[in-house]
Amino acid sequence: MGAFNSFANKYDEWFLGNKNLLISEVLLIKKAIGLPGKALSVGCGTGLFEHILLKQYGVEVKYCVEPSEAMRKIAEARGLITKRGFAEEIPYEDEEFDSVLLNGIISYVKDPRKSIQEAYRVLKKGGKCVVAFVPAESPYGILYRLAERLGGWDSLKEIAPERPYPVEFLRESKWKTTEEVMELMVEAGFRNISFYQTLTRHPKYSNNNIEKPKGGYESGSYVAAVGLKPNF
Repeated sequence: MGAFNSFANKYDEWFLGNKNLLISEVLLIKKAIGLPGKALSVGCGTGLFEHILLKQYGVEVKYCVEPSEAMRKIAEARGLITKRGFAEEIPYEDEEFDSVLLNGIISYVKDPRKSIQEAYRVLKKGGKCVVAFVPAESPYGILYRLAERLGGWDSLKEIAPERPYPVEFLRESKWKTTEEVMELMVEAGFRNISFYQTLTRHPKYSNNNIEKPKGGYESGSYVAAVGLKPNF
């Protein structure tokens, strides 16, 4: 979490410098979460995604939990209702939300299993959980792991995006495969799991155009797994 405290502004700068990529990911979340009802974003960061979802698409994810105080303050300034807390111990009561969003955090939390179990706990029966992530086996996942092991992007310039993800954030990641995420969701109790994907182009070209999400997970470098909490 240290990088997210120390480089909170750099996080937004990277996304805003890759605007087409950002909107492609926002559209993925919009597709996956649908009509969210009372929605919670766990690990909302600066609230950039939630802000765009509301202002540009009318999708409200109003409640947020964020461990980084620097990022939480930015999210709060954007009008979100925030609490400082961790995905492993969400500071809300049982069955409080219609939807829970874990956007890009599952590769950064200390305990992915407990984080998804907590999302299940705070969801109402029939509620929806969206786990959006960079799959370890995807082109971006492979490139990110390579950059982290090489200590940066210098030797990867020919194949990397023009504005690559800051290496400070790569050092704190533990990328999960799609299969691993699905297994954790099933173990937590989620059913009827479905998938949407975006960023299906090579990473070098993924910011060239906005990409609409489509079903599946086999070719996307950003994937949303959607699970439902049973009604019983």
